[in-house]
Amino acid sequence: MVKIDRVVTRGGDRGETSLGDGSRVAKDVARVEAFGSVDEANAAIGALRLHTEADAAADAMLARIQNDLFDLGADLCVPGEAGDRLRMTDAPSLRLEQEVAEMNAGLPPLTSFVLPGGTAAAAHAHLARVSVRRAERRVVALSHVETINLAVVRYLNRLSDHLFVLGRRLNGNGANDVLWVPGANR
Repeated sequence: MVKIDRVVTRGGDRGETSLGDGSRVAKDVARVEAFGSVDEANAAIGALRLHTEADAAADAMLARIQNDLFDLGADLCVPGEAGDRLRMTDAPSLRLEQEVAEMNAGLPPLTSFVLPGGTAAAAHAHLARVSVRRAERRVVALSHVETINLAVVRYLNRLSDHLFVLGRRLNGNGANDVLWVPGANR
């Protein structure tokens, strides 16, 4: 069980932080960049949820996703394979795939790329989506220098797809999508 009794510890005042196994590392190492980007994406989803309060189904999906992202961060914050740790599995990714299929079934096919915008909720979904893509890039960069659980990469990849389709759903099931018009302003 997590117990946080002090927020200010002064432990990071010299540019270091503790990983989940207790080891100390610089705050700019690839692992910290990776789970920090996941935390940033989670915050963007929290902001998105401010615009989904009237949509109980979307808000419930996003609440599950926020919890998944904390699990994912817990996986990333402990290097190696040994020790007591929370590990991501593919079950959450499969749930995302199912939700994407269900949402996408009610959307018209796209005839162009979608620009971020439309409704406030859709715009925030796109902002969360690009935050997730950044986290995915940071996790992939980490995977080039350290061994990671690849279920983490799969989850982030599915999540960005999920947020794209959710954005269309939040745009009146695609009716308010802002479509790219190639060369429109030449």
